[in-house]
Amino acid sequence: NPDHKTPGVKDLVYLESSPGFCEKNPRLGIPGTHGRACNDTSIGVDGCDLMCCGRGYRTETMFVVERC
Repeated sequence: NPDHKTPGVKDLVYLESSPGFCEKNPRLGIPGTHGRACNDTSIGVDGCDLMCCGRGYRTETMFVVERC
């Protein structure tokens, strides 16, 4: 793409597109993201918006009582 800078000698260049990681693909060993726990307040890789690939998600509140 002429709009992008030319890769340098230390840049990693991908020649093929990566497979999707949201949906399960046993042939490629990709488990998908269905059913995984996520953090609904995070904007990072553990955040629900990113991890759930725009599918939406359910939240569940759990109260855990532990002995000190």
